[in-house]
Amino acid sequence: MATLQDIGVSAGINILSAFVFFIIFAILRLQPFNDRVYFSKWYLKGLRSSPASGGAFAQRFVNLDFRSYMRFLNWMPEALKMPEPELIDHAGLDSVVYLRIYWLGLKIFAPIAVLAWAVLVPVNWTNNTLEMAKQLRNVTSSDIDKLSVSNIPEYSMRFWTHIVMAYAFTIWTCYVLMKEYETIANMRLQFVASEARRPDQFTVLVRNVPPDADESVSELVEHFFLVNHPDHYLTHQVVCNANKLADLVKKKKKLQNWLDYYQLKYARKNSQRIMVKLGFLGLWGQKVDAIEHYIAEIDKISKEISKEREEVVNDPNKEVNHACCLLLLTFFFIIPIAFVQSLATIEGIVKVAPFLKVIVEDKFMKSVIQGFLPGIALKIFLAFLPSILMVMSKFEGFTSISSLERRAAFRYYIFNLVNVFLASAIPMKATFFITYIMVDGWAGVAGEILMLKPLIMFHLKNAFLVKTEKDREEAMDPGSIGFNTGEPRIQLYFLLGLVYAPVTPMLLPFILVFFALAYIVYRHQIINVYNQEYESAAAFWPDVHGRVIAALVISQLLLMGLLGTKHAALAAPFLIALPVLTIGFHHFCKGRYEPAFIRYPLQEAMMKDTLESAREPNLNLKGYLQNAYIHPVFKGDEDDDDIDDKLRKFEDEAIIVPTKRQSRRNTPAPSRISGEDSPSLPFSGKLV
Repeated sequence: MATLQDIGVSAGINILSAFVFFIIFAILRLQPFNDRVYFSKWYLKGLRSSPASGGAFAQRFVNLDFRSYMRFLNWMPEALKMPEPELIDHAGLDSVVYLRIYWLGLKIFAPIAVLAWAVLVPVNWTNNTLEMAKQLRNVTSSDIDKLSVSNIPEYSMRFWTHIVMAYAFTIWTCYVLMKEYETIANMRLQFVASEARRPDQFTVLVRNVPPDADESVSELVEHFFLVNHPDHYLTHQVVCNANKLADLVKKKKKLQNWLDYYQLKYARKNSQRIMVKLGFLGLWGQKVDAIEHYIAEIDKISKEISKEREEVVNDPNKEVNHACCLLLLTFFFIIPIAFVQSLATIEGIVKVAPFLKVIVEDKFMKSVIQGFLPGIALKIFLAFLPSILMVMSKFEGFTSISSLERRAAFRYYIFNLVNVFLASAIPMKATFFITYIMVDGWAGVAGEILMLKPLIMFHLKNAFLVKTEKDREEAMDPGSIGFNTGEPRIQLYFLLGLVYAPVTPMLLPFILVFFALAYIVYRHQIINVYNQEYESAAAFWPDVHGRVIAALVISQLLLMGLLGTKHAALAAPFLIALPVLTIGFHHFCKGRYEPAFIRYPLQEAMMKDTLESAREPNLNLKGYLQNAYIHPVFKGDEDDDDIDDKLRKFEDEAIIVPTKRQSRRNTPAPSRISGEDSPSLPFSGKLV
């Protein structure tokens, strides 16, 4: 069991780690050769250019202005300067609302921490229950436990203080949640009303199209909408499985980059032939002319791409359904997590490796193991989980990155709740989570700003793979906020804070440091680095609200159970009303604010359509939507002119589409499926 000394050692290690990360970042961000990594967002927006290629070495690679190193923390106030409306224009509403989750944590837990430490800590501390238990029953405890509800004797009237505080914490949390929900709902409505035209505003997703023996999916969809919605249907696009085609296009792009590189090299060498070897890494093998070789290879793969493209277009879409993978993954992960955590204790290490007993029983090493190792072990073990959950979500057939990330975030949240919180809360108590918060929420957040992986990958690509300026731009990998990993991580801190606030208030200052530090770090990253892949106009906020409510209800139920074990029979029933009131509050917010996140006001839509018609009376909406959802491998190919010709063909003429169906109501012929005649419908469709 970790003591105050162990927590102090862990705090020292993590504070020192965070400080070192900030110093390293301050040095690296000032170097010109790292500029594209730490300011990639400005490069992508075209508002920043590379350091001058000419001049002295210092100008191109190293910053020798020593005065700039003295202000190594000036990025923090700079990150806070950009006002929220400007930040929305710069990074989008999703990024701004994601930051408001951290701000929400500060608004909820700052007053709760003050109240808990002013009221609950004195009530818990001024008892000698644990001290007497240690003397009479040889019960082990630490100084941290004296600050918790464990130090209050059974049947004590002091438990009324915890009940009153639970009501206060609940009322304050619900009030802040309601105000935040209202604010973000208004921000979303304003954003949607002011944003430019987007293809998804004119699009519906059709899934589970029934099979037809005579027509392809594309023909079936087209005929259905031309018959039933002739005044609103413009065009459609079938989602295709183009993985093999994507690999071929990627290979062609790589070959084209090599061809561009050797052509530039050929031009610089004044018509001198460039020879390369075809073996591994160009070290051995047949020697050929580089330019001729890559031209031939590109021609060859272009033919393969054309053939594969035809197969993809004519191949019916295949849907893949998920299994009960999440349930299996969630519950079977308990075993390895329990094993890893057992190795992160003195007893576990001695049991597995008895020869380390002398080392681990050293006073300082014992503090490191008990105060630092459990948190870092869990942090490392969970590093690969988000990728697995993201793949599982893709198997379910979600059609947008935002929906994929929201689904993966839900699974990650459930996983954390079951495996990290419920599996650890009882045996490890609050001390384990204190160490985890410092490792993940202090040092981990500080390490995020280093962008270590993108930094290494950029320089490796720049050294070995970059051949052209376009390659250099693509070598930048700024990443995004990662809602599927970041939001469940934040929710764990909400859960810990709400659960332990009335029980062990000592966690609250550690959680506050996390929210404050993370808010500053991620604001800096969103301004300078991250390039968000999509914009959902904060569609994820109802999920955030719902999970905070779930954490609040869990905290109330656990407090009821804890008071039951303390035989506070008279006090515990007064907590029953809390979950009921909290759930009722959730339904109120759901009915009051959630429609803004799942429906679009018809009045606003009509207003936007009217203004758009007045501003662009000759808008070709069909042309605008024609290529909006085709697979990226079909974009920018050599058939673009043919696509444009087809668009012009349909602009001004009405088209009657003949049907090949023998098994639907709009054909007079007998059905191939039932063998009976079907009543016929006149068929004519007009493309708008």
